[in-house]
Amino acid sequence: MGLAPVWSPTARLLILGSFPGVASLQASQYYGHPRNHFWPILSALWADRLATPLTEMAYEARLDVVRANGLAIWDVYAGCVRPGSLDSAIRDAELNDLAGLVARSPQLALIGHNGGESARHMRLTADLGVPVVRLPSTSPANASWSFARKLTAWRAAFVQAGLAVADTPAAHPPC
Repeated sequence: MGLAPVWSPTARLLILGSFPGVASLQASQYYGHPRNHFWPILSALWADRLATPLTEMAYEARLDVVRANGLAIWDVYAGCVRPGSLDSAIRDAELNDLAGLVARSPQLALIGHNGGESARHMRLTADLGVPVVRLPSTSPANASWSFARKLTAWRAAFVQAGLAVADTPAAHPPC
């Protein structure tokens, strides 16, 4: 079985992964692999409101920040058979009750699918009445996308959901 959703009724953006990898399941933490870009991306997006980067916080403190900032985290699959951590190895997957979570999230403005396997279910999530976007996977297996390129794509989704400000040249003073 996977992990319970990280959620609050004020969630504006739901990030859906596929299913936690081995490192995440062993740690009982979303995006628990040390090279996964999920937490560094959130730290970069919310740098103006964080005294400490999320990557330096205890996991429960990270989740408090996530909830307080209108983000929800879950996976499309409640369970599956998968040797290792690659999404391509997922078999016999059982879907989570995404409709139930969306129904309990009246402020939800956007659903973001983290990676290709999750995005295979975009038609299902689009039927839930909330805009849906595909995001580049934060997994270390997605080495073809640089951190900066991932951050740009993720920033656009967070801006769309009202959880981050656009990255403008004015935000970066000249050297």
